[in-house]
Amino acid sequence: MKKKTLVLGASLNTTRYSNLAINRLVRHGQPTVAIGLRKGTVEGVEIKTEKYPFKDIDTVTLYLNAKRQKEYYDYIISLRPSRVIFNPGTENPELYDLLRNNNIAFENACTLVMLSSQQY
Repeated sequence: MKKKTLVLGASLNTTRYSNLAINRLVRHGQPTVAIGLRKGTVEGVEIKTEKYPFKDIDTVTLYLNAKRQKEYYDYIISLRPSRVIFNPGTENPELYDLLRNNNIAFENACTLVMLSSQQY
């Protein structure tokens, strides 16, 4: 069963990993939503710029450094995802603790590698 993924830190720049992740998630048939600094569309996915109240988010995949994640702590927890993926460069022990305290699974991994190796 396909489960919805939120790409947090989405970019319109085709050289950014978040942009590649949106493309690959869509190609793998994963329902995908995105939040970034600029509005736009990537592979048919509208990038929102506000903390949109998405429903039924299974996975949040992060493309924001630890400092930029702070403003999203409460938002991520409010979505009640099954898991949060910390892509390389987004590791954040402070957020790990908050997730753990709210019974939300997390892993340090690469969404692109997970998709390529059927581990997503």
